[in-house]
Amino acid sequence: MRQFISESNPDKNGYLVLSGKDFKYFRQVLRVRTGDMVSVRLPDGMLQNMTVCETDDRQKKLTLQICASTEIEVTDKELTRGVKASEINKILKTEYWLFQFLPKIQKFEQIVKQAVECGVSAIVPVIGDYTEKSSIAAMDNATKLERLNKIIREARQQSGSPVDTKLYMPVKIEEACHMWKERIIDENAQGFVLYERNEKSRTMHSVLAGREIDVASVVCGSEGGLSVEEINKLTQDDLFVPCHFEGNILRCETAALYGMAALQVICNKG
Repeated sequence: MRQFISESNPDKNGYLVLSGKDFKYFRQVLRVRTGDMVSVRLPDGMLQNMTVCETDDRQKKLTLQICASTEIEVTDKELTRGVKASEINKILKTEYWLFQFLPKIQKFEQIVKQAVECGVSAIVPVIGDYTEKSSIAAMDNATKLERLNKIIREARQQSGSPVDTKLYMPVKIEEACHMWKERIIDENAQGFVLYERNEKSRTMHSVLAGREIDVASVVCGSEGGLSVEEINKLTQDDLFVPCHFEGNILRCETAALYGMAALQVICNKG
């Protein structure tokens, strides 16, 4: 775990008491002990280093305390291993959006998880010509939405992403285009739509060459891709530039990750 996503702030004395599912996660999954240290992402987005100062298995409560110094030396009691969440903060310079035409719900769960790990700011499910009715119904289910939000939280904790990824409710293509137009007003922005054909396609490199991008997006189709009508709506007035990747045909859950990763590498001058 690179960070713990807290839904509440510490009290005035710097203590944060965890119970319920959070207690179970710390004790049964992470197997923490008194003295262990962890990076905690607070509701306001601040990353705070905290120490496990008390565990009460009888009352099923665990107490974290803000460290005197936020610069913690790595020790064998450090739970935040690998690249620190504080270091990841410096990597993401651009805000990323994913417009994902809604596939089967199991595939969408995988896409959401991967998008969160990539530091995507907004995930917008789009109802398209090839979207199944069962997928739309699933997104209108409170239990499914709770599961998706749990996936987002767990993915942020594992990856250390500082981005508070927002998952929107499904929208039609017209609303998706409107959302992007509203977001990029007065912004140095660029959107791409991944297309299985190479008609009027441009590479991300050629479009982004020499530009500093503040907001960027990828549109990815569901199973069956995108219809000609959908492509025409998305590319009208150059709202999204069609981009075709040469090589193998990718599944929608692979294409979303592949496209977002390619976009981030170019935007970050990687």
